[in-house]
Amino acid sequence: MKKDKIMVFIPVYNCEKQITRVLSQINDDVLTYVDEIIVVNNLSTDNTVKVTQDYLLQHRELPCKIINNNANFNLGGSHKVAFNYALENGFDYVIVLHGDDQADIRDFLPILKKRSYKRADCVLGGRFESRSRLIGYSKKRILGNHVFNLIYSLAAGKSIRDMGSGLNMYSTNMLKSKFYIGLSDSLYFNAEMLLFSAYYNVDFKFYPITWREEDQVSNAKLFNLSYNLFVMALRYRLNKKKYIDSYCKKDIYEGKIIFDNTAGGKPVSYTHLRAHET
Repeated sequence: MKKDKIMVFIPVYNCEKQITRVLSQINDDVLTYVDEIIVVNNLSTDNTVKVTQDYLLQHRELPCKIINNNANFNLGGSHKVAFNYALENGFDYVIVLHGDDQADIRDFLPILKKRSYKRADCVLGGRFESRSRLIGYSKKRILGNHVFNLIYSLAAGKSIRDMGSGLNMYSTNMLKSKFYIGLSDSLYFNAEMLLFSAYYNVDFKFYPITWREEDQVSNAKLFNLSYNLFVMALRYRLNKKKYIDSYCKKDIYEGKIIFDNTAGGKPVSYTHLRAHET
């Protein structure tokens, strides 16, 4: 049976306190299924890059590269750089694992071992599944998430049980059209991915995960985030085709590989990685 080529993408912004904990999740069991890891740094202003590089120099077994974005592309833009990298390098699947250590990639080990991820186009970490575990998450935020899950389920016509956690797995087959290039660069990227996936009948499944909030700092302003998410769902519900057609291919997203643990742990410089569709 042919082994799937799987990449782990870790987006980071000011994660110097958490990044080593995230990388430590990728143990021998996980590495059985993972071929490469890319840490995409979104112009962090702290020591995220140095801390990551120092950790990798001590853990040569991790086939990991550090990519610096050429500008602050926000969460969505970092996804675009990573998705294009996966397509250009022949990966079959991309696992997204946020660098703030709220999710744990080891929660996906059962689906990796059984290859049950192949039953869907994408497997999305579900923080509110019956077997999920929430640590340090306020009841107010849990209620708010359930409300928006319901709103988006009604808008999309499909059951949406999490608007966007920090642990997801995508088949590159669903990414080949590069529809994601035209989506928002912001924190709304995951919500837009869900709406586009519903429109194009992408088969997505939710899977229970552990989720914790300890020393993580959210970049989201909850009122603005909630308002814009509601407007997006309403626009989609009122006219799905118009909503989808309102997105278009736009800016170039570039990043440069600045460190490659697969090259003996030495800093290297590669041609820019470009996420652009003409």
